[in-house]
Amino acid sequence: MPITTTASVNGPLLSPRLPLMGWPAVVSVMLGIFAIVTTEILPIGLLTSIGSSFTVSDGVAGLMMTMPGFLAAVAAPLVTAATARFDRRLMLCAFMLLLALANFLAAAATDFWLVLTSRIMVGITIGGFWSIGAGLAERLVPPASVGRATAVIFSAVPLGSVLGVPTGTLIGDLAGWRTAFIVIGALTVGVLVMLFLLVPPLPPVQVTRLGVLNDMLRSVNTRFALLLTFLVVLAHFGTYTYVTPFLEQVTHASGALITTFLLLYGAAGILGNFLGGAWVARYPRTVFGLAAGLIAAVTLLLPALGRWETGAVILLIVWGMAYGAVPVASQTWFSKAAPHAPEAASVLFTASFQATFSIGALVGGIVLDRTSPSAVMSLGGCTAVLMVLVAAGSRFAERLKEKQPQPGSATPGSRARGPA
Repeated sequence: MPITTTASVNGPLLSPRLPLMGWPAVVSVMLGIFAIVTTEILPIGLLTSIGSSFTVSDGVAGLMMTMPGFLAAVAAPLVTAATARFDRRLMLCAFMLLLALANFLAAAATDFWLVLTSRIMVGITIGGFWSIGAGLAERLVPPASVGRATAVIFSAVPLGSVLGVPTGTLIGDLAGWRTAFIVIGALTVGVLVMLFLLVPPLPPVQVTRLGVLNDMLRSVNTRFALLLTFLVVLAHFGTYTYVTPFLEQVTHASGALITTFLLLYGAAGILGNFLGGAWVARYPRTVFGLAAGLIAAVTLLLPALGRWETGAVILLIVWGMAYGAVPVASQTWFSKAAPHAPEAASVLFTASFQATFSIGALVGGIVLDRTSPSAVMSLGGCTAVLMVLVAAGSRFAERLKEKQPQPGSATPGSRARGPA
């Protein structure tokens, strides 16, 4: 079996390590992201109960979703650059500790501003942990297994939906929303222990500076990845954040049924994640565009078909499959745009994803408080349609450019032909 070594910033090599030992570390990082995703979107299933506890509207309660994203967008580049020379394992552990404290603070909050404070802590954790953890697969397993390891790490996103949100909602229904935060806080402590014990020392091999990010932003491919990510994530989180009020007010589903619906949504998300991961390397535009198209169809149809439980659950399953492919598709686009700087690509992916997450939740909350859950779905659907049009238009433009004769090539009437 081959031995792998890793160089630190200053040049010395780490101790030789068997590649097989990296898989427990991969699972630990995956569970860390699972705990983060679950904590971040846990309020979706508990939105109305938390809001009623502090006598705030659903739109105001949506700030619990908005604040972590904004903080994560800022923290991703700043925290990653500030801690660039620290061992990555120690940073992962530090962020897990901060996440545990955030969950326990939310559970003990006596006022809504304390809940929002805990969400600020969650945002810092997201920005730091995601930026480091999303690109670690190539340092933990042999090159031939990097693709599978990356899929395992990103499977935490749909897993957070399939297990985290429905389970948190169920716990909230049975024992109160505070208990749900206590449980996820305890889980986070367990993940912290796993990271400390199973992840090997990871001195930084490449210092991520803010200047590197600026250079990446000058790339047309990077800017296009930012645009596509912005539109599809805006459409998704502007609507999915308020799916519980929709199911309560439009579908008139019970609490137990909503939990079941969210469970099915998450299960479909896992399938979408692995299907997207299998195809995105060869067909990134198709996977991204198809996911956005399905999200558009679902959110535009929900106001009409979501009035019935059968229609709502079928559309949620399709929605879950579509969104499951979005994170891996977006990360792949950023990675292809900057293959020489994987951590910098993860930083831009995290920052853009989380910033748009927050904008979507904020805009959706404003629309919800002024109109209705159905209007929120329709607006999100139109945004997803725009993303599909942008992706299709760029592909059409590329084909036109390919058909144009290149400088120095033979004219149509010429007998000479250039190299194939």
